[in-house]
Amino acid sequence: MGKSNQITEGVIWKQLLVYFFPLLLGSFFQQLYNTVDAVIVGRFVGPVALAAVGGSSAMVVQLFVEFFVGISAGASVTIAQLYGAKDGERVSRAVHTAMAVAVLGGIAFMVICLTAAPWAIRLLKTPENIVDSSVLYLRIFFCGMVPNLVYNMGAAILRAVGDSRRPLYVLIISCVVNIILDVLFVVVMKMGVPGAALATIVSQTVSAWIVIRILSRSADVYKLHLRQIRLHRDMFSRIIRLGLPTGIEGSLYMISNFMVQASINRFGTNIVSAWAAYGKLDAVYWMVLQALGISVTTFVGQNFGAGKYGRIRRSVGAGLLMALIFALGMTFTLFGFGKYLFMLFTADHEVAAAGVDMMRYLVRFYAIYVCVEIFSAALRGMGDTLPPMLIIFFGTCVLRIVWLLLVFPHLHTIHAIEAVYPVTWSVTSVIMVIYYFTRRRRWMKTAG
Repeated sequence: MGKSNQITEGVIWKQLLVYFFPLLLGSFFQQLYNTVDAVIVGRFVGPVALAAVGGSSAMVVQLFVEFFVGISAGASVTIAQLYGAKDGERVSRAVHTAMAVAVLGGIAFMVICLTAAPWAIRLLKTPENIVDSSVLYLRIFFCGMVPNLVYNMGAAILRAVGDSRRPLYVLIISCVVNIILDVLFVVVMKMGVPGAALATIVSQTVSAWIVIRILSRSADVYKLHLRQIRLHRDMFSRIIRLGLPTGIEGSLYMISNFMVQASINRFGTNIVSAWAAYGKLDAVYWMVLQALGISVTTFVGQNFGAGKYGRIRRSVGAGLLMALIFALGMTFTLFGFGKYLFMLFTADHEVAAAGVDMMRYLVRFYAIYVCVEIFSAALRGMGDTLPPMLIIFFGTCVLRIVWLLLVFPHLHTIHAIEAVYPVTWSVTSVIMVIYYFTRRRRWMKTAG
């Protein structure tokens, strides 16, 4: 920790870009990683297999992963604040506790999903011809949850100390492995849906092994010693206190999306396939926006630990501007050229037409959510996690459920389901902006 820390000392907008661009590329490769299964299965197996990989099963996967990403965010904020404060001994304890959480969490998630997969798939009102394939995909996928969570936690640790490049390199390697194995298992060996799931497990195991090697060979205070992986009570308490609200936030968000998926499932296999394919394109926006959020959280966290409050405000402003530019660019790109991208997923013209219609309706509202992501990320970096969770819970999740229960039954159209997104994004954004500026005035006064 003797070298200059550019996050707490460098030119903010330049260092934010230096930190963000590897995350941006990482978001691209993460989405490519997630999309390859859908593209290959959709093109070489068919719409039913595409719906099985990208429909209800994808929602269940996201529920668990989003919860753990929230927990890893708690570890990231903890490590970022301690690293910014140059408290090496507690950084080490936090790193080893975080890895113990990843291993134990992966085992718990695997057991839960192997048992509850059929129930979860049927709860989403999945079309009967997709149920068996969806359950099989889930059960195979969740056998690889330990390496999945170990990679995610390892990447969170590296990003917390300002290293966004090596997680990108690991992700690229994992993505290449996944593509090669998808072609081998699905196209060459004709393994179908199980082949796609198996390819994902192997590639995740590779990424977990590499990130452990990186941490184990570090010469900095965040060096990982495998024999020292254990739960330190003080660090575990801090990680859970900061991460649990974010994990619950992500899970509640996904539960509300479960209801959306259940409503979509009522329209049949073609619409489910179209929604699944659009979801892969839509996820590019959310992955990049999340990368910006991670950047802001890291910058705010380290500068908060260093007591540099003016840099916090400037970091948030720079992140907000970047997010707005990206959101508008994504809107224009998908609205104008998305139909060509959509044809990567399916040769069925009815499925493609339905998907393009969904896409053009929703991408117009992308910029609305920017304030929610950036301001909640800044608040998390300061250790303020519960209020943003409650804002998103009521403004997005509860309102979304209310809409689906009270409005959708009277209209019963695809656009009536889609409208739930811009409505809830708008409400949540307004509340988040009000809370953030109220909170910022308080800590600026405290800072003197």
